[in-house]
Amino acid sequence: MNRRHAFTLIELLVVIAIIGVLIALLLPAVQSAREAARRAQCTNNLKQIGLAMHTYESLHNRLPPGRKGTSWGTWIVFILPQMEQRALYDAFNFDGNNTVPRGPMDTPLRFFGDANVTVVSTRIASYVCPSDAPANPNDRGRVLSGQTFFATQHNYVANFGNSMLLQPAIYPPGASAGDPGAVAFGGAPFTDMGSPFVDIASVNFPPPSQGLNALGFNSFRDGTSNTMLVSETVIGFNRDSRGFSWWGDGATFEAYLSPNSPAPDRLNGGCSYPFGENPPCIRLSVADIIHTTLAARSRHPGGVNAVLADGSVRFVKNSVSLPVWRALSTTKGGEVISADSY
Repeated sequence: MNRRHAFTLIELLVVIAIIGVLIALLLPAVQSAREAARRAQCTNNLKQIGLAMHTYESLHNRLPPGRKGTSWGTWIVFILPQMEQRALYDAFNFDGNNTVPRGPMDTPLRFFGDANVTVVSTRIASYVCPSDAPANPNDRGRVLSGQTFFATQHNYVANFGNSMLLQPAIYPPGASAGDPGAVAFGGAPFTDMGSPFVDIASVNFPPPSQGLNALGFNSFRDGTSNTMLVSETVIGFNRDSRGFSWWGDGATFEAYLSPNSPAPDRLNGGCSYPFGENPPCIRLSVADIIHTTLAARSRHPGGVNAVLADGSVRFVKNSVSLPVWRALSTTKGGEVISADSY
């Protein structure tokens, strides 16, 4: 008599369990491989930005301004020709705050004004890290001539040094060099180029004659291999301003806080926290704007990418020593940095 061979119920369950274990082991490896590919693309983006910065510096004998006030252009616009985006650069109107006195928030020459809305609604692939996700386009939208435009956000931010965004000589206000916790500004690759009319009338911004002019690489006394140019930020959701790099503050980071710091960013803009995966933040009043600082942040596990002034890209761990991190942000701090310290 022929007998049919088949799996018993127990054998079938064992096979299913084994397959489940194998899948559980495989999925993290797949996710890790995908993140490695995304981080490699992010590294390539930063290399392209670093090359664009060098090309700009060669043409103009100085780096681009980090920002022009809060609302009249940032470094991501100034280097568009070097990023193979000449058409976008030509479409941006740079006359804002030069030809008109300070006006209402919808001044046509502001970053999301009528003259620039087409540029600011364009997402530039080389400025986006694939490990992050674009914010909901409904976060920032406006209607012009019957057409709806949505402002875009990006992932790369310029280095404004080891202290606060406004780069005070000593921070906090009233401190003296050598005081516990005081931070002396050690120079930075990028600054606010200034403009004839301040955006916030109650704040006394220093004029360009007080050191706000852009620098060339020959001014990097700490060396180009020891100074960061650009690092990463995360895109904030729910009208959060992190990653909104068309806006002056949103195009910057400072090394006062460590990478992906659990301490809150302090900004005079949209702060939506707690909300989803937004990092911590505090929204400042105009009177407290001197305390504005934003950390470098990323969606990569364990750290952030940063392109140095020599064109190399380094992955800096969250655990980096804060003095080393701040030293990497200065141009004339005179710090000694070991190659194995970050």
